[in-house]
Amino acid sequence: MTTVGIREAKMHLSKYLKMVRQGQEVTLTDRGRPVGKIVPVPAVELSLGERIRRLEEKGVLAPALQDEKSVLSSPVPVPREAAQRYLQEDRNDA
Repeated sequence: MTTVGIREAKMHLSKYLKMVRQGQEVTLTDRGRPVGKIVPVPAVELSLGERIRRLEEKGVLAPALQDEKSVLSSPVPVPREAAQRYLQEDRNDA
């Protein structure tokens, strides 16, 4: 992280913006006291599907196999009170 006075930042703003574009943070000071920061703007948030696709392209993840065994069945509906009771019983048994 770079620290720079306001006067210096004004005179060489393009230099500090270039540093920020490269991922660095620049702290602005007024008479030696920090008063602000110039930080990179975060990249646009990708959807889960897009992140998974990119990880698959990089070889970090393997694409899921599409066979009958990998398909999940629908959840079994359980009344709210019953689910809470089963959870509590399970916790008491532990």
